[in-house]
Amino acid sequence: MKINASYKSILAVVVMASVLGLTACKQDGPAEKAGQKVDQAVEQTSKKVDQATDQAGNKIEKAVESMDDAAITARVKAEILADPVLKSSQVTVTTKGGVVRLSGIVDSNQSIDRALEITRGIKNVQATENNLVVKSAK
Repeated sequence: MKINASYKSILAVVVMASVLGLTACKQDGPAEKAGQKVDQAVEQTSKKVDQATDQAGNKIEKAVESMDDAAITARVKAEILADPVLKSSQVTVTTKGGVVRLSGIVDSNQSIDRALEITRGIKNVQATENNLVVKSAK
């Protein structure tokens, strides 16, 4: 089958027009550029929202931990004040991250042991630091 020259010319023109048309489609027009900018803005906003959520979560965790520490401190102080061996002692209680620090002056080594026993029996106490000293006899 022979294809005459006029068909070849028409075919060449159609192919060229198609190639030029497809090339023109690949170029970004105003709508495509606007769409890309919107996509970038959405991505940046999403990242900022994720960061803000993480920061808020961290702050909430710290607040909860702080409330837990305050509750632990209050329970330890209440137990020490209610204990007949320790009620007249000068014990300071501080808590950070579940670690209770006892400091102050007590009457005897038995008082130190009792304060440590009370503290270790309180829920959520992770560890105890003993800075208690026995009052010296004068």
